[in-house]
Amino acid sequence: MLTPERLRERLRLYVVTDERASLESLVAAVSAAIAGGATAIQLRRKADGGRSLVALGRTLRKLTREADVLFFVNDRVDIALLVEADGVHVGQDDMGLLDVRALTHSSLLVGVSTHTTFQAQAAERDGASYLGVGAIYPTASKPDAVRTGLEGLRAIRHGVGTPLVAIGGITRERVGDVMRAGANGIAVVSAVVSAEDPRLAAVELLDEIESANPEKRTSHFKSGGTP
Repeated sequence: MLTPERLRERLRLYVVTDERASLESLVAAVSAAIAGGATAIQLRRKADGGRSLVALGRTLRKLTREADVLFFVNDRVDIALLVEADGVHVGQDDMGLLDVRALTHSSLLVGVSTHTTFQAQAAERDGASYLGVGAIYPTASKPDAVRTGLEGLRAIRHGVGTPLVAIGGITRERVGDVMRAGANGIAVVSAVVSAEDPRLAAVELLDEIESANPEKRTSHFKSGGTP
């Protein structure tokens, strides 16, 4: 069982998969992100069928387990259970947190997307493991995302004690502002998995995270020495 403090540390750099056609390329990008220090991976593929998600989920579960990285599945509680993920992430329109808990008997970490303090406090009362907060900035990965912004993030931070993972348009240059606004970690899609060098992109983002919180600085290289 992860303590809240340990969970915060393991949510620092949370990498979400994209919708590219080549699964081989996606697995390679995730592997590189892990090598660069990603602390959590989320399988998010809205267009894929169940069989494809299970196969990909098992592949990513193997990678993350070997590297001691947290693994989450977006929305699909059944897939998360089948592939033995560490957790599931649900949005405001997905299965409710209490229903997820009823199905899993508290065996999974459960993250909840929130956009307002009201939503965040409701998710905290229901026992969310962490909160995804955003979108902080406009993002091409999810152009219709509700904007929360830095001010919204600050308000949510003041309203809850649950670990917060900020998402939405976060680049290396924006990491410091996001962390200082109260995030415990950042979630990214294209900033890592679509980067020319996903490993280096992860390294650079994690450096910015740790620069914003220097007392938590740790060695984050999984392999390959310096970038």
